[in-house]
Amino acid sequence: MSDVVDSDELLRRIQRARRWAQEQERAWRGRGEEGAVRAVVYETVGRVLDEILTPGAR
Repeated sequence: MSDVVDSDELLRRIQRARRWAQEQERAWRGRGEEGAVRAVVYETVGRVLDEILTPGAR
């Protein structure tokens, strides 16, 4: 990944990644016990991205 991006594009990419992580979390939670671990992973990724976007909001 050698693209140079400005701060607005970086923000859009982080927001898009956060939405994707939230979608994945919901999808894996719907799979019951077999998806529990992956759901927690995507939840954690979403929390990290939230903290990047809005530090200290949680």
